[in-house]
Amino acid sequence: MDVLMLSRLQFAMATMFHFIFVPLTLGLSIMVAVMETMYVRTKKDIYLRMTKFWGKLFVINFVLGIVTGITLEFQFGTNWSRYSEYVGDIFGSLLAIEATVAFFMESTFLAAWIFGWKKLSPKMHAACIWIVAIASNISAVWIILANGWMQNPVGYVIRNGRAELDNFFEVITNPFAWGQFFHNGFAAFMVASFFVMGVSAYHLLRKNEVEFFSKSFKMGLIVAFIFSILVAAQGHHHAQTVAKMQPEKLAAMEALWDDHPDGAPMYLLAIPDEKNEKNSVEFLGLPGALSFLAFNDFDAPVKGLKSWPKEERPPVTITFLAFRIM
Repeated sequence: MDVLMLSRLQFAMATMFHFIFVPLTLGLSIMVAVMETMYVRTKKDIYLRMTKFWGKLFVINFVLGIVTGITLEFQFGTNWSRYSEYVGDIFGSLLAIEATVAFFMESTFLAAWIFGWKKLSPKMHAACIWIVAIASNISAVWIILANGWMQNPVGYVIRNGRAELDNFFEVITNPFAWGQFFHNGFAAFMVASFFVMGVSAYHLLRKNEVEFFSKSFKMGLIVAFIFSILVAAQGHHHAQTVAKMQPEKLAAMEALWDDHPDGAPMYLLAIPDEKNEKNSVEFLGLPGALSFLAFNDFDAPVKGLKSWPKEERPPVTITFLAFRIM
Protein backbone atom coordinates (compact mmCIF):
# COMPACT_ATOMS: atom_id res chain seq x y z
CA MET A 1 0.00 0.00 0.00
CA ASP A 2 1.53 3.30 -1.12
CA VAL A 3 1.66 6.65 0.70
CA LEU A 4 -1.21 8.07 -1.38
CA MET A 5 -3.62 5.31 -0.35
CA LEU A 6 -2.52 5.52 3.30
CA SER A 7 -3.14 9.28 3.24
CA ARG A 8 -6.58 8.73 1.74
CA LEU A 9 -7.43 6.14 4.38
CA GLN A 10 -6.23 8.37 7.20
CA PHE A 11 -8.24 11.32 5.90
CA ALA A 12 -11.32 9.14 5.37
CA MET A 13 -11.16 7.72 8.89
CA ALA A 14 -10.62 11.17 10.41
CA THR A 15 -13.54 12.55 8.41
CA MET A 16 -15.90 9.75 9.41
CA PHE A 17 -14.97 10.05 13.08
CA HIS A 18 -15.37 13.84 13.00
CA PHE A 19 -18.75 13.59 11.31
CA ILE A 20 -20.12 11.46 14.14
CA PHE A 21 -20.26 14.65 16.22
CA VAL A 22 -21.06 17.32 13.61
CA PRO A 23 -24.73 16.57 12.84
CA LEU A 24 -25.53 16.06 16.52
CA THR A 25 -24.01 19.47 17.30
CA LEU A 26 -26.02 21.20 14.56
CA GLY A 27 -29.35 19.62 15.44
CA LEU A 28 -29.08 19.40 19.22
CA SER A 29 -28.01 23.04 19.56
CA ILE A 30 -31.30 24.17 18.01
CA MET A 31 -33.32 21.74 20.14
CA VAL A 32 -31.64 22.97 23.35
CA ALA A 33 -32.31 26.56 22.29
CA VAL A 34 -35.99 25.71 21.77
CA MET A 35 -36.15 24.06 25.20
CA GLU A 36 -34.72 27.13 26.92
CA THR A 37 -37.03 29.42 24.96
CA MET A 38 -40.00 27.36 26.16
CA TYR A 39 -38.74 27.77 29.72
CA VAL A 40 -38.42 31.55 29.33
CA ARG A 41 -41.95 31.76 27.88
CA THR A 42 -43.74 29.36 30.27
CA LYS A 43 -41.54 29.46 33.41
CA LYS A 44 -42.12 25.71 33.77
CA ASP A 45 -39.32 24.03 35.68
CA ILE A 46 -39.37 20.93 33.47
CA TYR A 47 -38.13 22.92 30.48
CA LEU A 48 -35.27 24.33 32.55
CA ARG A 49 -34.28 20.82 33.59
CA MET A 50 -34.49 19.65 29.98
CA THR A 51 -32.28 22.54 28.88
CA LYS A 52 -29.62 21.74 31.46
CA PHE A 53 -29.67 17.97 30.88
CA TRP A 54 -29.52 18.04 27.08
CA GLY A 55 -27.27 21.10 27.19
CA LYS A 56 -24.60 19.13 29.05
CA LEU A 57 -24.66 16.42 26.39
CA PHE A 58 -24.50 19.09 23.70
CA VAL A 59 -21.40 20.68 25.26
CA ILE A 60 -19.59 17.33 25.48
CA ASN A 61 -20.41 16.61 21.85
CA PHE A 62 -19.40 20.15 20.81
CA VAL A 63 -15.95 19.77 22.38
CA LEU A 64 -15.38 16.39 20.72
CA GLY A 65 -16.39 17.90 17.39
CA ILE A 66 -13.83 20.69 17.77
CA VAL A 67 -10.98 18.32 18.67
CA THR A 68 -11.68 15.92 15.80
CA GLY A 69 -12.19 18.85 13.42
CA ILE A 70 -8.79 20.35 14.22
CA THR A 71 -7.15 16.97 13.61
CA LEU A 72 -8.92 16.75 10.27
CA GLU A 73 -8.00 20.27 9.19
CA PHE A 74 -4.31 19.74 9.97
CA GLN A 75 -4.23 17.00 7.35
CA PHE A 76 -4.69 19.55 4.57
CA GLY A 77 -1.18 20.65 5.44
CA THR A 78 0.40 17.34 6.40
CA ASN A 79 -1.14 15.00 3.82
CA TRP A 80 -2.39 17.30 1.07
CA SER A 81 0.01 20.24 1.08
CA ARG A 82 0.29 20.33 -2.72
CA TYR A 83 -3.48 20.41 -3.01
CA SER A 84 -3.66 23.20 -0.43
CA GLU A 85 -1.05 25.14 -2.39
CA TYR A 86 -3.03 24.69 -5.62
CA VAL A 87 -6.51 25.67 -4.33
CA GLY A 88 -5.58 27.56 -1.16
CA ASP A 89 -6.69 30.92 -2.56
CA ILE A 90 -10.28 29.61 -2.73
CA PHE A 91 -10.44 26.78 -0.24
CA GLY A 92 -8.44 28.62 2.41
CA SER A 93 -10.57 31.77 2.23
CA LEU A 94 -13.74 29.81 3.02
CA LEU A 95 -12.14 27.97 5.94
CA ALA A 96 -10.65 31.23 7.24
CA ILE A 97 -14.08 32.89 7.27
CA GLU A 98 -15.52 29.89 9.10
CA ALA A 99 -12.80 30.03 11.76
CA THR A 100 -12.67 33.80 12.31
CA VAL A 101 -16.41 34.49 12.23
CA ALA A 102 -18.60 31.49 13.02
CA PHE A 103 -16.25 29.46 15.23
CA PHE A 104 -15.23 32.34 17.49
CA MET A 105 -18.84 33.47 17.74
CA GLU A 106 -20.12 30.07 18.84
CA SER A 107 -17.19 29.52 21.24
CA THR A 108 -17.60 32.94 22.87
CA PHE A 109 -21.33 32.68 23.40
CA LEU A 110 -21.13 29.04 24.47
CA ALA A 111 -18.84 30.13 27.31
CA ALA A 112 -21.33 32.86 28.23
CA TRP A 113 -24.11 30.27 28.19
CA ILE A 114 -22.21 27.74 30.33
CA PHE A 115 -21.06 30.21 32.99
CA GLY A 116 -23.92 32.69 32.81
CA TRP A 117 -26.78 30.82 34.45
CA LYS A 118 -26.82 33.07 37.52
CA LYS A 119 -25.20 36.11 35.93
CA LEU A 120 -27.40 36.80 32.88
CA SER A 121 -31.11 37.46 32.65
CA PRO A 122 -33.21 34.50 31.39
CA LYS A 123 -33.82 36.17 28.02
CA MET A 124 -30.16 37.09 27.56
CA HIS A 125 -29.10 33.59 28.56
CA ALA A 126 -31.51 32.06 26.04
CA ALA A 127 -30.20 34.45 23.40
CA CYS A 128 -26.68 33.08 24.00
CA ILE A 129 -27.66 29.51 23.13
CA TRP A 130 -29.54 30.73 20.07
CA ILE A 131 -26.41 32.53 18.90
CA VAL A 132 -24.40 29.35 19.50
CA ALA A 133 -26.92 27.31 17.50
CA ILE A 134 -27.08 29.77 14.62
CA ALA A 135 -23.29 30.24 14.56
CA SER A 136 -22.78 26.46 14.52
CA ASN A 137 -24.97 26.18 11.45
CA ILE A 138 -23.27 29.19 9.83
CA SER A 139 -19.98 27.39 10.45
CA ALA A 140 -21.39 24.40 8.59
CA VAL A 141 -22.30 26.68 5.68
CA TRP A 142 -18.68 27.71 5.08
CA ILE A 143 -17.35 24.17 5.45
CA ILE A 144 -19.93 22.84 2.99
CA LEU A 145 -19.26 25.72 0.59
CA ALA A 146 -15.63 24.54 0.56
CA ASN A 147 -16.69 20.95 -0.08
CA GLY A 148 -19.25 22.08 -2.64
CA TRP A 149 -16.51 23.90 -4.54
CA MET A 150 -14.52 20.67 -4.62
CA GLN A 151 -17.56 18.92 -6.11
CA ASN A 152 -18.53 21.71 -8.53
CA PRO A 153 -15.67 24.24 -8.97
CA VAL A 154 -16.98 27.72 -9.88
CA GLY A 155 -15.76 31.31 -9.68
CA TYR A 156 -12.06 30.65 -10.32
CA VAL A 157 -9.38 30.91 -12.98
CA ILE A 158 -6.18 28.93 -13.48
CA ARG A 159 -3.33 31.42 -13.21
CA ASN A 160 0.37 30.93 -12.45
CA GLY A 161 -0.13 27.19 -12.15
CA ARG A 162 -2.79 27.36 -9.44
CA ALA A 163 -6.51 28.00 -8.99
CA GLU A 164 -7.22 31.61 -8.01
CA LEU A 165 -10.47 33.13 -6.81
CA ASP A 166 -12.17 35.08 -9.60
CA ASN A 167 -15.79 35.49 -8.46
CA PHE A 168 -16.52 35.11 -4.74
CA PHE A 169 -20.27 35.49 -5.30
CA GLU A 170 -20.31 32.44 -7.58
CA VAL A 171 -18.50 30.43 -4.93
CA ILE A 172 -20.95 31.28 -2.14
CA THR A 173 -24.01 30.73 -4.37
CA ASN A 174 -22.81 27.38 -5.71
CA PRO A 175 -26.07 25.38 -6.14
CA PHE A 176 -24.31 22.09 -5.44
CA ALA A 177 -23.08 23.34 -2.06
CA TRP A 178 -26.48 24.66 -0.99
CA GLY A 179 -28.09 21.35 -1.87
CA GLN A 180 -25.53 19.66 0.36
CA PHE A 181 -26.14 22.14 3.16
CA PHE A 182 -29.89 21.65 3.35
CA HIS A 183 -29.58 17.88 3.06
CA ASN A 184 -27.00 17.82 5.86
CA GLY A 185 -29.00 20.31 7.92
CA PHE A 186 -32.19 18.27 7.76
CA ALA A 187 -30.20 15.10 8.50
CA ALA A 188 -28.67 16.84 11.54
CA PHE A 189 -32.13 17.36 13.02
CA MET A 190 -32.89 13.70 12.41
CA VAL A 191 -29.70 12.62 14.20
CA ALA A 192 -30.40 14.93 17.14
CA SER A 193 -34.04 13.88 17.43
CA PHE A 194 -33.21 10.17 17.39
CA PHE A 195 -30.44 10.79 19.92
CA VAL A 196 -32.94 12.49 22.23
CA MET A 197 -35.47 9.70 21.71
CA GLY A 198 -32.86 7.00 22.27
CA VAL A 199 -31.58 8.42 25.55
CA SER A 200 -35.14 9.15 26.69
CA ALA A 201 -36.30 5.63 25.83
CA TYR A 202 -33.39 4.16 27.81
CA HIS A 203 -34.48 6.04 30.93
CA LEU A 204 -38.19 5.41 30.37
CA LEU A 205 -37.58 1.65 30.25
CA ARG A 206 -35.97 1.99 33.68
CA LYS A 207 -38.79 4.23 34.99
CA ASN A 208 -36.37 7.11 35.61
CA GLU A 209 -37.88 10.62 35.63
CA VAL A 210 -40.87 9.46 33.59
CA GLU A 211 -42.45 12.90 33.07
CA PHE A 212 -39.12 14.49 32.14
CA PHE A 213 -38.09 11.87 29.60
CA SER A 214 -41.62 11.46 28.23
CA LYS A 215 -41.67 15.14 27.30
CA SER A 216 -38.16 14.86 25.84
CA PHE A 217 -39.20 11.81 23.84
CA LYS A 218 -42.29 13.56 22.47
CA MET A 219 -40.22 16.54 21.39
CA GLY A 220 -37.73 14.26 19.65
CA LEU A 221 -40.57 12.36 17.97
CA ILE A 222 -42.10 15.53 16.52
CA VAL A 223 -38.74 16.73 15.19
CA ALA A 224 -37.94 13.29 13.76
CA PHE A 225 -41.29 13.07 11.95
CA ILE A 226 -40.93 16.50 10.33
CA PHE A 227 -37.31 16.20 9.28
CA SER A 228 -37.46 12.58 8.12
CA ILE A 229 -39.83 13.82 5.40
CA LEU A 230 -37.71 16.89 4.61
CA VAL A 231 -34.42 14.97 4.43
CA ALA A 232 -35.93 12.43 2.02
CA ALA A 233 -37.33 15.18 -0.21
CA GLN A 234 -34.08 17.15 -0.19
CA GLY A 235 -32.06 13.97 -0.74
CA HIS A 236 -34.12 13.26 -3.85
CA HIS A 237 -33.54 16.81 -5.09
CA HIS A 238 -29.81 16.59 -4.40
CA ALA A 239 -29.57 13.27 -6.24
CA GLN A 240 -30.92 15.06 -9.29
CA THR A 241 -28.24 17.73 -8.87
CA VAL A 242 -25.60 14.98 -8.83
CA ALA A 243 -27.15 13.43 -11.95
CA LYS A 244 -26.92 16.78 -13.73
CA MET A 245 -23.47 17.95 -12.58
CA GLN A 246 -21.65 14.67 -11.84
CA PRO A 247 -23.22 11.90 -13.94
CA GLU A 248 -20.12 9.72 -13.64
CA LYS A 249 -20.38 9.88 -9.84
CA LEU A 250 -24.06 8.86 -10.04
CA ALA A 251 -23.07 5.84 -12.12
CA ALA A 252 -20.39 4.91 -9.56
CA MET A 253 -22.77 5.40 -6.63
CA GLU A 254 -25.13 2.86 -8.22
CA ALA A 255 -22.47 0.61 -9.83
CA LEU A 256 -24.04 1.17 -13.24
CA TRP A 257 -21.66 0.04 -15.98
CA ASP A 258 -23.75 0.07 -19.16
CA ASP A 259 -25.95 2.78 -20.66
CA HIS A 260 -29.67 2.34 -20.07
CA PRO A 261 -31.59 4.30 -22.73
CA ASP A 262 -35.01 3.11 -21.53
CA GLY A 263 -34.75 3.38 -17.75
CA ALA A 264 -32.02 2.32 -15.34
CA PRO A 265 -32.54 -0.01 -12.36
CA MET A 266 -31.25 0.63 -8.86
CA TYR A 267 -29.71 -2.28 -6.96
CA LEU A 268 -29.98 -2.41 -3.20
CA LEU A 269 -26.81 -4.50 -3.10
CA ALA A 270 -24.15 -5.30 -5.65
CA ILE A 271 -20.51 -6.37 -5.71
CA PRO A 272 -18.69 -4.34 -8.38
CA ASP A 273 -15.94 -6.02 -10.41
CA GLU A 274 -13.92 -3.03 -11.61
CA LYS A 275 -11.38 -5.14 -13.50
CA ASN A 276 -14.02 -6.72 -15.76
CA GLU A 277 -16.31 -3.66 -15.73
CA LYS A 278 -19.39 -5.45 -14.41
CA ASN A 279 -21.09 -6.44 -11.17
CA SER A 280 -20.27 -9.97 -10.05
CA VAL A 281 -23.39 -9.96 -7.85
CA GLU A 282 -26.58 -7.92 -8.20
CA PHE A 283 -29.33 -8.19 -5.58
CA LEU A 284 -32.86 -6.72 -5.57
CA GLY A 285 -32.82 -4.53 -8.64
CA LEU A 286 -35.70 -2.06 -8.79
CA PRO A 287 -36.60 -1.45 -12.47
CA GLY A 288 -36.49 2.22 -13.47
CA ALA A 289 -35.80 3.37 -9.90
CA LEU A 290 -32.49 5.06 -10.71
CA SER A 291 -34.04 6.92 -13.66
CA PHE A 292 -36.81 8.18 -11.40
CA LEU A 293 -34.34 9.16 -8.68
CA ALA A 294 -32.26 11.13 -11.17
CA PHE A 295 -34.88 12.57 -13.53
CA ASN A 296 -38.38 11.94 -12.07
CA ASP A 297 -39.03 9.61 -15.01
CA PHE A 298 -38.90 5.82 -14.81
CA ASP A 299 -37.96 5.63 -18.51
CA ALA A 300 -35.29 8.37 -18.58
CA PRO A 301 -31.92 7.34 -20.07
CA VAL A 302 -28.96 7.06 -17.70
CA LYS A 303 -25.33 6.76 -18.76
CA GLY A 304 -23.18 3.94 -17.41
CA LEU A 305 -19.54 4.08 -16.36
CA LYS A 306 -18.35 2.72 -19.71
CA SER A 307 -19.35 6.05 -21.27
CA TRP A 308 -16.28 7.63 -19.64
CA PRO A 309 -12.58 6.75 -19.94
CA LYS A 310 -11.25 4.74 -17.01
CA GLU A 311 -9.09 7.62 -15.79
CA GLU A 312 -12.19 9.82 -15.41
CA ARG A 313 -14.22 7.34 -13.36
CA PRO A 314 -14.51 7.51 -9.56
CA PRO A 315 -13.46 4.42 -7.56
CA VAL A 316 -16.59 2.31 -7.99
CA THR A 317 -16.45 -0.21 -5.14
CA ILE A 318 -15.63 2.33 -2.43
CA THR A 319 -18.18 4.84 -3.73
CA PHE A 320 -20.96 2.25 -4.05
CA LEU A 321 -20.41 0.66 -0.64
CA ALA A 322 -19.86 3.98 1.17
CA PHE A 323 -23.14 5.30 -0.22
CA ARG A 324 -24.98 2.16 0.96
CA ILE A 325 -23.36 2.21 4.42
CA MET A 326 -24.30 5.88 4.83
